Amino acid sequence: MEAYTGFSEVYDIFMDNVPYEEWASYIIAILKEYGIEDGLVCELGCGTGKMAKILSDRGYDMIGIDSSADMLDIALESRSNEGRILYLNQDMKEMELYGTVRSVISVCDSMNYLLSEDELLTTFRLVNNYLDPKGIFIFDMNTKYKYEELLSDNVFAENRDETSFIWENYYGEEDCVNEYDLTLFVKEGELYRKYEEVHYQKAYDTDTIIELIERSGLKLLAVYDAYTKDAVKDDSERVIYIAQEIHKEA
Repeated sequence: MEAYTGFSEVYDIFMDNVPYEEWASYIIAILKEYGIEDGLVCELGCGTGKMAKILSDRGYDMIGIDSSADMLDIALESRSNEGRILYLNQDMKEMELYGTVRSVISVCDSMNYLLSEDELLTTFRLVNNYLDPKGIFIFDMNTKYKYEELLSDNVFAENRDETSFIWENYYGEEDCVNEYDLTLFVKEGELYRKYEEVHYQKAYDTDTIIELIERSGLKLLAVYDAYTKDAVKDDSERVIYIAQEIHKEA
């Protein structure tokens, strides 16, 4: 079952608690720290384009990549005529860009959708390939703590005027994969249409991610409790990684 079909219609409603503006300010501060104040930035797993639009409004030329055509349709609808955003319907682990970019970013645990170390390594190597010399890679990931202690075998539900959802979680301790079973009810006229979707994300420990970053040819710059500059804690729910391209010549 394809993910983000029916859910794409109501994604932004249920994600209204995500502090996109705050996260964007954090990312921009990191970019400026490494001299990236403008130019091309590529977002992996851009979804409906919330982050891409903010960074575009702040002066960056954005490329948004997502595997869900439905999510990109919404991103295109909300893109302003002045917006410097190119959206590409691609799988991040098979992405193809027209050239290099100054930075690659990924937020909202999009990287956790890569379900094996090989898929992560392939994606990291592609990022390294498409980064400008000394380009910066910034991404966040959910932690094992979050899957094991907060999501595992829990059910969440929310009811809004126009839509409601039931979100069931099943976490496999052996493969560290969390299955999200989503049941959505979206209002259409006087009735509600039911959608069912299944999503999968994998939990990785920080040491594994660091090893894969280094194997990809990137240089790890920092690992933080997201979105801060604090050290990662045992109960960190989300971690942000910052890496840099180091082998190309300017």
